[in-house]
Amino acid sequence: MSIKNYTTPDGMKRLKDEALRLIDVERPELVKVVSWAASNGDRSENGDYIYGKRKLREIDKRIRLLTKKLDSAVAIDPAQREETDQVFFGATVSFQKSTAKIETVAIVGIDEADAKKGLISWISPLAASLLKSRIGDQVYLDTPNGKEELKITDIQYKKITID
Repeated sequence: MSIKNYTTPDGMKRLKDEALRLIDVERPELVKVVSWAASNGDRSENGDYIYGKRKLREIDKRIRLLTKKLDSAVAIDPAQREETDQVFFGATVSFQKSTAKIETVAIVGIDEADAKKGLISWISPLAASLLKSRIGDQVYLDTPNGKEELKITDIQYKKITID
């Protein structure tokens, strides 16, 4: 049984684009450089060859990782989700902290998370606290300073732009 890699359509596109760029552009260019460097003779002291082979291994490793992520990926479009008053993957949630500051975050896939943009991974502690809550609910987030109370003020399901 494989673990599902939930993602938004933008996140799925980003994963596919990176994999295709590595497979169709970067890897073939690097193979040409390595072939050229190998044809120059002694490979033991050939910097282009040694660096190229190392870089090729890194690209192949990244391609394998992206392939695994794409194989287990499940794209969920929050804008197409049926109406619900609960927080699930793809929700844009506003909540009020005890400091009276209202914050808004969108719950996205692991590869899409960017706290500076308000995009949090669905497996993050904050998302785990918010999941299945409703407007008006009070949830608790475990922090290094103890439990922090959050009051849910709004839940929306709309398109989430990653880039």
